Amino acid sequence: MKQSIFKIIAKLNTLLLPSFTKKRLDLAKASKFQLALIGWRYFVTTNALA
Repeated sequence: MKQSIFKIIAKLNTLLLPSFTKKRLDLAKASKFQLALIGWRYFVTTNALA
């Protein structure tokens, strides 16, 4: 149940949130908001795969 919810959230993330790897974002120059989005996507992805 929990994993299926995270899979849905992960699909929404890919549709709604920007991809920083395609934009070649340097993590050293990323803003706090961009780092928060990266952390959120990481959290959702790890829970969707677990």
